[in-house]
Amino acid sequence: MQHPKDKTPALDIRQTVPCLWRDGKHHLAEIIEIRTKPGQEDALEYYVHYTEFNRRLDEWVGVERFALDKLKPAKKVKKDRSNGPSERRSTRNQKRKFEEMNQGSKDEENKSQLEIEHEEVTKVKNIQTIELGRYEIDTWYYSPYPEEFSKCAKLYLCEFCLKYMKKDKTLIRHKLKCDLRHPPGTEIYRSNNLSMFEVDGKKNKIYCQNLCLLAKLFLDHKTLYYDVEPFLFYILTECDPRGCHVVGYFSKEKNSPDDYNLACILILPPYQRQGYGKFLIAFSYELSKKENKVGTPEKPLSDLGLLSFRSYWTEVLLDILQKHKGSLSIKDMSAMTAIKTEDIISTLQNLGMIKYWKGQHIISVTPKIIEEHLKNASRSLKVDSSKLHWTPQVFVKGK
Repeated sequence: MQHPKDKTPALDIRQTVPCLWRDGKHHLAEIIEIRTKPGQEDALEYYVHYTEFNRRLDEWVGVERFALDKLKPAKKVKKDRSNGPSERRSTRNQKRKFEEMNQGSKDEENKSQLEIEHEEVTKVKNIQTIELGRYEIDTWYYSPYPEEFSKCAKLYLCEFCLKYMKKDKTLIRHKLKCDLRHPPGTEIYRSNNLSMFEVDGKKNKIYCQNLCLLAKLFLDHKTLYYDVEPFLFYILTECDPRGCHVVGYFSKEKNSPDDYNLACILILPPYQRQGYGKFLIAFSYELSKKENKVGTPEKPLSDLGLLSFRSYWTEVLLDILQKHKGSLSIKDMSAMTAIKTEDIISTLQNLGMIKYWKGQHIISVTPKIIEEHLKNASRSLKVDSSKLHWTPQVFVKGK
């Protein structure tokens, strides 16, 4: 595509071209979309995906960022960056939809088509930055905010009710009227400056929908935005005299036949790499203990999700193996930790601490090996179970 007044060589969607990145080097980038540059009718800009980087780094760039002397021809065949629809992870809404259909090859075709359509719709990031409290945050992915808001390069969010606005003046006026100083719902945990709130998706529907729209800006495969009623949301906050500021959250189905104790998890970028992710994972298991159940995260896990959970499982299991004297079965460990036996087995296999002998999984480990692993393991924020004040609720489907 070439603009009539633009002297740039014709560039097409799906074409690969070296593009200058933030490290000062050129990296191969695929052109995903082309548009007229806002405010400059005689110039074009290009939405690119860097082939060696995650989609979160996709961005709009001007032609001056391209090494035009190293152009490659546009691809004739449509490329699916996910290695084919059959290898894509099913999302919660898709799984539910497919379970209601008849089984067979037609289902697979429908499923593949749905995934292709979802990728097509979400391929271009619509909102570039958000203002949330004292932070201005660059977004990572597309989020389906209403059309009038999704065309804004920057959104302004109330950090307490998560209402979104197009202008900073609107946010200033909103702050004068908004009386929330923490997430709506019940505070179930408080330790020092950390607090956890349980929010019911049915009772606080708008807030939870706003939370999911915010989360989608930083989660690639999330497709649940508006169907929040079947879920509880557990929101982690940092508290100061001004109020309780959202750090992250996890959601959990009210009724899960698969014993899922965590459906979706997010730590907002300003709070990442501080141990909060593992804290939320630990918190989900503390709730399972209160329910007298074993739990497991919703499958399939993303690669990053698997790393996070495996890190938590490793720390907990090694701690038990170090402190416990005498023999210990996998079933015993599951009862002590609320971790599902399958997750315990896969973690110990990954650590090389389990053998299969005479039809049974046998833990095979020495104190020295445990000590070595613990030395290399990263220690996390601890959930003080004595500060958790929560009673499991019983939810009847349809009510």
